[in-house]
Order: sequence, then C-alpha cells, then structure tokens
Amino acid sequence: MKILITNDDGYHAKGLRALAEIMSAYGDVTVIAPKYHQSAMGMAVSLGFKKLAFKELPDEKPGRWAYLDATPASCIKLGLNLPFIDRKPDVVITGINHGSNAASAACYSATLGAAEEGALNGIKSIGVSLCDFRHDADFTVVRKYLPAIFEMLLKYWPDVYGLMYNINFPAVAPEDVKGIRVARQGRGHWEKEFREWDPEVFKKYFITEELYGDLNDRPLEPGEKAYMMVGDFIDDEAETADADHRLNDEGWITITALNLDKTDTAETARLRALKFDQDFKR
Repeated sequence: MKILITNDDGYHAKGLRALAEIMSAYGDVTVIAPKYHQSAMGMAVSLGFKKLAFKELPDEKPGRWAYLDATPASCIKLGLNLPFIDRKPDVVITGINHGSNAASAACYSATLGAAEEGALNGIKSIGVSLCDFRHDADFTVVRKYLPAIFEMLLKYWPDVYGLMYNINFPAVAPEDVKGIRVARQGRGHWEKEFREWDPEVFKKYFITEELYGDLNDRPLEPGEKAYMMVGDFIDDEAETADADHRLNDEGWITITALNLDKTDTAETARLRALKFDQDFKR
C-alpha cells in the first residue's frame, strides 16, 4: 500500500511523526508536509508567481520525507504531480492535527482541506485530529485506537465520489475513552473574531510566532493597523447529542463522514418540485 501523509502544523510537528509511525505498519509511507504552520487554510493552494521551496529530508523516518513551503493541499498536489512518488497513492491520511477539527472547524481546517484534495483525485482520504493544542501532546490514545478504525474503514469503503472521513480523538488516556461514535458535524462556530494583534493570545494554543515563518515580520505600512482572528466558540442551541465536538468533550472518539460534493440533494429535489427548472423559448 502506498500512503501519502501531510499535516497543517508543519513538518516538525509531533503529531505528524506519530501518524507516519502508525501508518508505516500498512505500507510505504511518503510524508510531504508544510515548512511552516498552515492552520485554517482549508483547501487553499499556493498559486501565483511565488517560488515554492521544496526540500527532501533523508534523515527523517519512517518512510520518505520532504517539506514544501506551501499549503497542505499543495503538498498533496505535489505528491500527485511530481516524480517524488512513483505512482498514485492508495490512501491520503492527514494529521495528526494538534487540536480539534470537529464542528465548524472542519470548514476551515487545512488538515481536512488536504484530505479533500486527495478525495478530489479519487483517493481514499482521512483526516485525523487530537483535541489537544500542545506541541508535546500525548498521542497514545491515537496510537492505540487508530489502527483498528483505519482497517475497518478501508475494509468497508464504499464507491462514493468525494467521500472522506474526519476522525477526532479526545485528549484523554486510552483507558478513559468511552468508545467510538459515528457522529455528524457539529454546528458550533466562532464569533467576535477580529481583535487587535496580540501574539500573547496564541500562547493558550501553544503556537509561537516562529511557526509561521516570516509572515508576521512584515512591517506595517503607514496608516495600517494589525488585527488577528481569534474568536469565542459559540455552541448552537439546536445541537443534539450526536454532534462530533460534544461527543469528543464527553470522551468519545468520533468518525464523521464528509463529502467533497457540497450539493444539498434534498434542497435540489425541493427546488425541482417547485418547478424552478424552466425551458425558455427561442
């Protein structure tokens, strides 16, 4: 089995190494990860007249490693389009993200955006996250339970266009996990997101400025004022017990089936029933 791995925390992240070690039991692992932290980039790709620095990392193990100074989705694109890999991978698996990608975080997540890039190319794709932002997070719970989940998903993977899976692990010891639940994406979201720039805020997420490369070193032009996006998480009153983020908070591992195809099939059928389809006479 050929396995392509990336993340959005950068190639130095402990979660990336843990995932590579877990997946090396299943086949040939190739890791192409961002040079710097790339959270909340979604499925963005690094387009434009910009040099994208690529470097092979022969001392990194297991598998074959490299970094690309670009978004996680771009890392997957590189793996599919350059001869760094001798053939199309059988699986794209991304993470292990330091922090939850449940609820509306799934809409912004670059970990899941990279998995979407895999799904777009017809490859079985999975995003994996641990609900712990710390750089030194303990990934023992993922090491214990991910292999069986991965094997089960592969065994029963349906022939459905755009399908991908979002797996979130609670930040608890393996013996404290309540179990596994198939969940839906929660509706919790962030509000009051723009605040004046203050690097100290990032400390609660264990993120330092150097993880972002030189982005924060750019001087402000006259008249400019620096802001940052750090909001307050607001849960939706309509939430029910099967929301992924709520289950994670209660100690459950969640598996949420997502799809690249964002068509709302029920609404499409409703619009057709309302006779929105029309033919204009010429």
